[in-house]
Amino acid sequence: MSTDNLVLEYLRAIRATQDRHTQDLLEIKGRLGILEQQYASISRRVDHLDQRLDRVERRLDLVEA
Repeated sequence: MSTDNLVLEYLRAIRATQDRHTQDLLEIKGRLGILEQQYASISRRVDHLDQRLDRVERRLDLVEA
């Protein structure tokens, strides 16, 4: 009977660890999603700056046609 209890204790401990890992993974995925959104926003801003710089250079005849 004590062997059964020991196995149940181990299974409960494994389940608790698995639950913690699941919660950690959900948190990590959420944070990664936020980072992806921030990267996309920064990337768009850099693209717009690059386009604006190109226009300025063309207007000032700083680039070859």
